[in-house]
Amino acid sequence: MSKQYQFKLVLLGESAVGKSSLVLRFVKDQFDDYRESTIGAAFLTQTVTLDDGSTVKFEIWDTAGQERYKSLAPMYYRNANCAVVVYDITQAASLEKARSWIRELQRQADPSIVIALCGNKSDLAARRQVSQEEAKKYADEEGLMWGETSAKTGEGVADIFTAIAKKLPQTAPPSARGAAGRPGASGRTGVDLNKQPAGANSQNEPCAC
Repeated sequence: MSKQYQFKLVLLGESAVGKSSLVLRFVKDQFDDYRESTIGAAFLTQTVTLDDGSTVKFEIWDTAGQERYKSLAPMYYRNANCAVVVYDITQAASLEKARSWIRELQRQADPSIVIALCGNKSDLAARRQVSQEEAKKYADEEGLMWGETSAKTGEGVADIFTAIAKKLPQTAPPSARGAAGRPGASGRTGVDLNKQPAGANSQNEPCAC
């Protein structure tokens, strides 16, 4: 029988960078131009099937980006197995905010947490303020996964979640729930998601990557 894993994933980042839109694209392959800001956090699940037939179920916590909800964030990233820290490629300040989230995760989250830095809104490249070189250099220095996505077009969305699923420790017992099946810390290496081939699609409708 193929193995099944379950991991807790949290999305962090400044308000309006597109965290909720990324999750909506990943889970339902949909995009809504007029999504309201998340209040507190939203919870969704999605399953990814890997090349070896095993499945990874993500329990996804999409946190609010507004400053007034920042104090709630540790509740969601505590015991998280992985985090996607999102910035908007058209807003340089959002990358600085992403850096502060990453520092917080490195200080307070599980030392073995898998962190991916995600530059969203790649469809707005004409308005780019954050270069790929700058973001990738930072990700490499911090041992983070990195990639760019467009929640609007779907580009790169399935890739980033599939790459995380592949990187998560595969020694957890079947149906491990969140931190309960957490193995020990593993070494961190930078991974350029934009140079990886597209992986397996999610079990729901595949993203149009």
